[in-house]
Amino acid sequence: MEDGELLVRRGGEGPALLLISGGTGSGDAYRALAKQLYADYTVITYDRRGHFGSTDTTTGPVPVALQADDALAVLDHAADGPAQVFGSSAGALIGLDLVARYPDRVTTLVAHEPPAVHLMPDAGGWLEAAAEQVRLARSGELMTAVTRFADAIAGAALPDLPNLRLPHEADWLRLFDRELTEFFDYLPDLRALRKASTEIFPVAGEGSRGRYHYQPAKILALELGLPFTELPGAHLAPQRNPAKFAAALKDLLNPES
Repeated sequence: MEDGELLVRRGGEGPALLLISGGTGSGDAYRALAKQLYADYTVITYDRRGHFGSTDTTTGPVPVALQADDALAVLDHAADGPAQVFGSSAGALIGLDLVARYPDRVTTLVAHEPPAVHLMPDAGGWLEAAAEQVRLARSGELMTAVTRFADAIAGAALPDLPNLRLPHEADWLRLFDRELTEFFDYLPDLRALRKASTEIFPVAGEGSRGRYHYQPAKILALELGLPFTELPGAHLAPQRNPAKFAAALKDLLNPES
């Protein structure tokens, strides 16, 4: 890329499967999941721009479309042709934008709990909460912002420890300062997704029922006329229970196996 470099990892054997991370953008967040998939897929992961091993020379907000262009650049570099894609949380939004704009590059997309809150009837409250988290982070109260962010996510709440130190502070600050508003403001291009030849699976974890990141997947499935699928675990199931999650993911991607 002209405006930075992406750290890309590739392992395993078989058809290409790109994993797009959410949260603070670390490809290593999928390390355990990737190991479960290596026997069946060539698994590709990367650090999102400006996070961990990837660089970014741009300033200001980072649009979802730019993140999707990065995912396309990763596919151009690491995959021999059209690939399967899995994205969770913000990574699912990036995957949806990738498919909407470059449908010929993705054969299958599994969109796990995309926080597309604009699809929800009570979007206003979630947008206000995100705006308050951004304000807190920018005013020096990063730990409070992260705590509120995590408390809203099934299975992600932080332990209540008075001296808890936040790891990867720079990556959390970047998420709030430059990315979070862009993610929450993003509305998937439903018309383009309906026309895409890509097979799309909107999915959410059974442990996330009732949370803001569960409902958009159900609404998205309804809007696209597609089945909605529950997968094991909650929002962090790809990290917390990689073996069980990988088995369910493989069943989706290759139901005849």
